[in-house]
Amino acid sequence: MQDTIRIMSAAEKYQVVSEAEYLASEDVSVERHEWVGGVIYSMAGETTDHNQIAQNLQSVIRGHLRGSACRVFINGVKLRLDVAETFYYPDIMVACDPRDTDRRFIRYPRVIIEVLSEHTQQTDRREKLFAYLQVETLEEYVLVSSLRREIVIYRRADGWHPQPLLDAAHELQLASLDLRVSVSEIYEGAVLGPASGSPTQPG
Repeated sequence: MQDTIRIMSAAEKYQVVSEAEYLASEDVSVERHEWVGGVIYSMAGETTDHNQIAQNLQSVIRGHLRGSACRVFINGVKLRLDVAETFYYPDIMVACDPRDTDRRFIRYPRVIIEVLSEHTQQTDRREKLFAYLQVETLEEYVLVSSLRREIVIYRRADGWHPQPLLDAAHELQLASLDLRVSVSEIYEGAVLGPASGSPTQPG
């Protein structure tokens, strides 16, 4: 199946594939791809800062949730959006809904966190923001910059109004998980700043 589905470059005409074809292709692919409106998009690589921040968050959340019915997933698990023909790979998802029984993807996340990079931040702030807020079970969406100490959280309880955290003394409060994480802990080990010499790619 992988041989029959070719990932189209931006300069080529997009090839629309079915959900079944996408899932079958992704099962054997060594690279990750997102599927939007029937079109497959190759995912950009991560910086060390991006990876460090995601690991810090996943570690804290996993420890906090131990023994609960919730599970935390980091960047290798797909999110299926029922409101559109779309599969994304969020950096971090927390799922607590018993309806999530498919081992290939999550459909009912409670929390989604995206770590922003040079190449993905516009997609995460716009396209994915709009898409994620349509998820019926989502309570909180968090954007964490890997370029500077900057965090923005959107909460259903607050009408999805963005709330920025710009001060290192602040805490990220994930109310739906009853969890507080210091900004310093989130950025521990990260140098921050743009990746040197990296080409610009759509994210």
